[in-house]
Amino acid sequence: MFRAIARYFRALGYLLVGKIDAARTALSTSPTVVRATYDAILREKKKRIQQYKDAVAGMIAQEEKKKAELRRQSDELARLEKLKEGAAAMARRVVEKHGGNVAAIKGDPDYMKCQAAFKDFNSTIEEKEARVAELEEDIRALSSSIAGHKIQLETLHREIEQIRQEREETVADIITAREEKELADMIAGISEDRSSQELQELRELRQRAKAGARVARELAGTDAKRTEEEFLEYATRSSADTEFDRLIGLAKESSEATGQREEEEGPKLPES
Repeated sequence: MFRAIARYFRALGYLLVGKIDAARTALSTSPTVVRATYDAILREKKKRIQQYKDAVAGMIAQEEKKKAELRRQSDELARLEKLKEGAAAMARRVVEKHGGNVAAIKGDPDYMKCQAAFKDFNSTIEEKEARVAELEEDIRALSSSIAGHKIQLETLHREIEQIRQEREETVADIITAREEKELADMIAGISEDRSSQELQELRELRQRAKAGARVARELAGTDAKRTEEEFLEYATRSSADTEFDRLIGLAKESSEATGQREEEEGPKLPES
């Protein structure tokens, strides 16, 4: 018993699911629903494209930031190169002052200051050059990536336009197909619709009504009465015709023709 109840509810569930699926399918083919679905897809894609744009904009901002840093590092590198050249120029004057005496030159405080500054500038320049090279590589990578993303964004924008066009074409196709189907169903259903059946039923009802009326007349004696009325009407019309014939002289000729016919036939035997 419990299994039967379970099967019953399971079958009921299948029935409800089937009806829901059928209703969903019918609803999903509505032009209004199709257009709304496409609009929802377009909104979602536009949202994602905007997020994509924001990400690319962030990359562009990062690129600009690195370019600005590269300019600063390049300017600083150029300044350090000048400072290094200045330290070397000052050291050459010290060398000239001491006439090439190595001991005197190396013991000169100005020489030692220029030498320390030159080494410091040179070390800093090497760091700056490494940073400049790193920035240039980052900028090249960002520029290449941004260019690829821009192409992808253009492709996505074209896809949006294609979806818009597809939306209109799909809605038009659905409306046209629905109209064609309804027309085809109407043409194909001329001999299958209820009109023929209803006409047949009406004709049968008419025949039954006529038969019922005839039976009712026969049971009520109205047919015999109607026959008598027809006889009376015929007798009246015949009498009027005879009187009319007599008035115009046709009755006499008719009487003579009747007498002549009786003479030819001979005397009638009396009925026994």
